[in-house]
Amino acid sequence: MSQVTQITRSFDKHHITRNWYIVDGENKVVGRLASELAKIIRGKNKPTFTPHSDTGDKVIVINADKVKLTGKKMSDKYYLRHSGYPGGQRKTTAAELMAKKPTEVLLKAVKGMLPHNKLQKPCLKNLFLYEGAEHPHTAQQPQKLEL
Repeated sequence: MSQVTQITRSFDKHHITRNWYIVDGENKVVGRLASELAKIIRGKNKPTFTPHSDTGDKVIVINADKVKLTGKKMSDKYYLRHSGYPGGQRKTTAAELMAKKPTEVLLKAVKGMLPHNKLQKPCLKNLFLYEGAEHPHTAQQPQKLEL
């Protein structure tokens, strides 16, 4: 009886093919959308997923300013930042952030769901957020993705 051994292949960014997807963020819940986007730009939805390299696809999100937060998160959720000086902690509510930078809420949600190491920055470069329905990536012929 012969023993069958399977070899696990380790893929790097030079041996994968990246697909382009387009997602409409209108009336989507931020957390649910962000978790799906994080999976795709990390590459976890592909059989060629390798934990130590960026093997994800490129995702374009149109209407990213029209995402919604459930419950009272628009007034109760806040984002912290610090200037580095004593007493330099600043709070911004989700409503204030949506008014000032509408795509930043979704960006912060996706960023929090990515690994907090050297892979976070290259994975975030696979995400393109746009406020309206127009985007400059028509030459890449993105496939429509329903989430």
